[in-house]
Amino acid sequence: MSIFQSINTSASALTAQRVRMDVISSNMANMDTTRGEMVDGEWQPYRRKMVVTQPQGNQFSSFLNKAMGSSSTVDGVKVTEIVEDDTPFELIYDPDHPDANDEGYVAMPNVDPLKEMVDLISSTRSYEANVTAMNATKGMLMKALEIGK
Repeated sequence: MSIFQSINTSASALTAQRVRMDVISSNMANMDTTRGEMVDGEWQPYRRKMVVTQPQGNQFSSFLNKAMGSSSTVDGVKVTEIVEDDTPFELIYDPDHPDANDEGYVAMPNVDPLKEMVDLISSTRSYEANVTAMNATKGMLMKALEIGK
């Protein structure tokens, strides 16, 4: 295990949380977008997107290290994909809206601002925790360097 392994682990988590915050920001920005994408010649509202993460332990180097007897099972996290939420769109009665159907209903995006704020707070706290872990590791390495003086 490298002395920088914990910093690399925290860095991967910071990257994953940043991507998660970017997706949440995109969802919040498009929460009123009724023309998200064109499907079969008709506009569909914006669909909420979510980040899928998984541990980085599925790489060849991880299996090789385990086979060579390395006791390190600490790996970071990576974003594997960004998926769309299949929750149905909410219909709102607004006959004056340009995207209203014949009955006067408008399909609105499936973005719930409350759910997005909860995800944003969770992502922010995780980001802060990883910055704290990275600073603690940096402090320990600096103290180790002072021993050699």
